[in-house]
Amino acid sequence: MNPAPSVIIFTVLSGLGFGYLVFLATLLHPEGWTAFALWGLGYALAVGGLLASAFHLGNPQRALRAFTQWRSSWLSREAWASVLALVALAPVALSDWLGLGLPRALGWLGALLCLLAVLCTSMIYAQIRAVPRWHHPSVPALFLSLSVAGGALLAGLGAVALPALALAGAAMGWHWAQGDGAFARAGASLRTATGLGRIGAPAVFELPHTGSNYLMKEMIHVVGRRHARKLRGIALLLAVLAPFGLALAGLGPATTALAVILYLMGAFAQRWLFFAEAEHVVGLYYGAHAAQSVLQPRG
Repeated sequence: MNPAPSVIIFTVLSGLGFGYLVFLATLLHPEGWTAFALWGLGYALAVGGLLASAFHLGNPQRALRAFTQWRSSWLSREAWASVLALVALAPVALSDWLGLGLPRALGWLGALLCLLAVLCTSMIYAQIRAVPRWHHPSVPALFLSLSVAGGALLAGLGAVALPALALAGAAMGWHWAQGDGAFARAGASLRTATGLGRIGAPAVFELPHTGSNYLMKEMIHVVGRRHARKLRGIALLLAVLAPFGLALAGLGPATTALAVILYLMGAFAQRWLFFAEAEHVVGLYYGAHAAQSVLQPRG
């Protein structure tokens, strides 16, 4: 699928922001203007990421309508979970800033809502059966582990970041390993798409349109096998291995900043691949097939 920059920025920054807020609300106890700055950073990342997603909408002014479909839409559930998390954490943030001494129980509630928001984001993609690479438990595992790992790094919590980064690396490998053969395992083909399999092997004689269209632009994207492998290595190195080494050596102010920068670079690479490698079954109508998958075995 087409890797839209707005969605990549949204999923990475909001994931980092909500992951950071989890630790800010539970394990960290900043005070005064330090609390104001740290809470402001967490809210800026979370809210900024959410605002970036609005630019991907055809009519951004209708974004509020996303809140009306919570019974059936993971997008709507994500919107509600995000708002509830930010509202629940507001008293904790004010308490840290103004020294009100409110109980930390609200912080734990807000932390759970932050994780729920990230889970809902991941389920927007994991529930799509038409994209076999995404329709798998590895997607929520990947989103949640990267969010927690990034948040722990930004919070300077090396003891938490180490196992979280290890889980993020394992989730990346799991997602890539299962995704490479997911389209073939799903059994999607022109036979199943057209229902003509019983009378022969259908083939695309002519494309459905004489020119490009929305489906071709958004749903069909092919990335070269070599490029995909290089980007996977870059994503794993920058988002997991390099920050892991820094956290193992000890996270001070300078190393924390470097670890977060490397993590963001790797996370952006991973998220670009997340969309670029995804194969939508609609591509079958345009001559695309499983063999086009970037890491499928050569026939």
